[in-house]
Amino acid sequence: MNKEKRIIPIFFAIDDSYTPFLAVALQSLIDNASKEYNYLIKILHTNVQEENQKEIKKFESENVNIEYVDLSYYIEKVKDKLYTRDYYTNTTYFRLFLPELYPQYDKVLYLDSDIIVVGDISELYNTEMGTNLVAAAPDDIIQYNKVFQDYAELVVGVAKYQHYFNAGVLLMNLDELRKFKFQEKFLYLLEKVKFSVAQDQDYLNRLCKGRVTLVSHDWDVMPYVNDETKPEDIKLIHYNFAYKPWHFEDVTYNEYFWEYAKKTEFYDEIVAIKDAYTEEQKFKDREAEKALAQMAIKENACVGDDREYRR
Repeated sequence: MNKEKRIIPIFFAIDDSYTPFLAVALQSLIDNASKEYNYLIKILHTNVQEENQKEIKKFESENVNIEYVDLSYYIEKVKDKLYTRDYYTNTTYFRLFLPELYPQYDKVLYLDSDIIVVGDISELYNTEMGTNLVAAAPDDIIQYNKVFQDYAELVVGVAKYQHYFNAGVLLMNLDELRKFKFQEKFLYLLEKVKFSVAQDQDYLNRLCKGRVTLVSHDWDVMPYVNDETKPEDIKLIHYNFAYKPWHFEDVTYNEYFWEYAKKTEFYDEIVAIKDAYTEEQKFKDREAEKALAQMAIKENACVGDDREYRR
């Protein structure tokens, strides 16, 4: 890597089965990233096969370095405390340990693997944060659903649901998070409160509230709603929850995913995954969405709502 260029550290966390989709995310990120920077990409995992690691390492270039980091030893110490459900695994919590795992960095990007980056990722990294703990975009699923709006305010405890952010595209101020003793507070809260709807994302919103820089919606566009986002404004698409173009035909913005998938060596494998995804599996995905809303309704009902008396 060119030693004169500034380094942008970018973290992903995956299971072995997510390797093909990580490849598509990396293809899009690298294709659109400024050449004025070096990109140090660290992939956190516990079980990725050597063969898949070698395939992903092929994305390395003069200004892109890729390193796999096995966190089995670290997660072993806290795995009994980590609550997961449905399709979630312990990897979803990896981002919360970055401040202590990487004391050499003051600021890093954490990205989920179910994304397509069509903007220059260095622009997001260069977001001015001041002493805020994180920078992220408001979560679309929260913004357009009354049940989840109530959940964000009543259960998670953010002042306004508009401030509830999505943690899949996250700029982390590691220096301030360490000063805040974030990991210590997270592990304490983990023993006292169990957030069941969005889990690690809920903990992040609870702990970081009041110290969040909200970035443009364009950096975390979701297919959950077909809003008025102009194609020319989109910087990053996040196929979160069940809205996966490798499972469903009618996912909004799926054309972006397939454009970059075709450039990777995993294209045929991804097509096979899509063709093999059964109607029963699709039905379960739709039911899971309904179940999540019901879970939020139950959580909301357990908390008194005094908002009408504050007006």
